[in-house]
Amino acid sequence: MFRRVEDFKSIWQQEVEKTLAVFAAIPDAAAHQAVDAQHRDLRRLAWHLVETTLELPQNLGLKVKGPVALGSDGFIGAPPPTMVEIGTAYRAVSESLLDHLGSWSNTELGRNFTLYGETWTGAFALYVLVSHQTHHRGQMTVLMRQAGLPVPSVYGPTREGWADFGLEPPKV
Repeated sequence: MFRRVEDFKSIWQQEVEKTLAVFAAIPDAAAHQAVDAQHRDLRRLAWHLVETTLELPQNLGLKVKGPVALGSDGFIGAPPPTMVEIGTAYRAVSESLLDHLGSWSNTELGRNFTLYGETWTGAFALYVLVSHQTHHRGQMTVLMRQAGLPVPSVYGPTREGWADFGLEPPKV
């Protein structure tokens, strides 16, 4: 849990770069990879992270903005056609989030907010934002594997990433 706004900001900046690395590893031709037609594809999962970075902080009184706006239903409509455009939108909303957090003091982290019918502290809401992103980024890497794409190293080397250290990947 976050005890200082600066701690969240530091973690968020690191997580943004990890997310953008995943986005950058998805060619547009593979962005429609999904488990099946009833599930989000890679492009829609990436766009969902843009939506969430706009939507959740607004429940905390943070007026995060980006190149797109939320509709009254809490969504921003269909994703743009390219992963580059999604990455650009994601970076913009992430920077806006950090800018708007500049208005928060550490006491806001202990304040109660109503989100999704529950009472959350500001600290817990920011933790959920990071965890939610990590969850969907993990889903994306599985879909990338299914599409035959190399997966970037995020928290440690992926199978392909061991070569960057001059090592063979571990045996499975």
